[in-house]
Amino acid sequence: MQETDQTRGPLGLTPIDPALLGRPIDYLHAVHLREREACAILDRIADLGRASAAEATSVMAFLSDELPVHLEDEETDLFPLLQGRCTEEDEIDRLLEKLRSDHRHADFDTPRVTAILGNATSGIEPAACAELRRYADHARRHLILENAILLRFARLRLTEQDSEMLRTAMTRRRGLDFPPGARHAERPS
Repeated sequence: MQETDQTRGPLGLTPIDPALLGRPIDYLHAVHLREREACAILDRIADLGRASAAEATSVMAFLSDELPVHLEDEETDLFPLLQGRCTEEDEIDRLLEKLRSDHRHADFDTPRVTAILGNATSGIEPAACAELRRYADHARRHLILENAILLRFARLRLTEQDSEMLRTAMTRRRGLDFPPGARHAERPS
């Protein structure tokens, strides 16, 4: 059961059902939704100038544990698959260059954000609150590109075999395994 506060709602992030890995593009989208939730929590923390232990812990775990694995899913598996399937007119290389740049930005900024969150239960200075807002704003702009363009191309261009390869890599990366030979077809658009 998720901890709640009457005035602020859930204090943690909504968990993702691992079975969704059977539809890897849907799973990537679900992680994006969690990242949007994390951004909303960061904004709320910045507005209040403090965080509950549950909020801070939830967002720190997402940023430190889940986000790096997700970025690896995209950069190691999804991006190369799209480069192999997209047409020249899709201009996927320009998009992927921008997304990789955003990922490097996240790699650089995330440790500072988690450090702020580590001390957020006792209050946060205004400059640190501004840092949380900047981080959340940048992440939301990045998610717009991924959800509106990247995942649409993935649904349009990737084959069933590509989706199976993506599913296999993502489940292995998480130390999970589906039954051998199980097929987990991508949901039709």
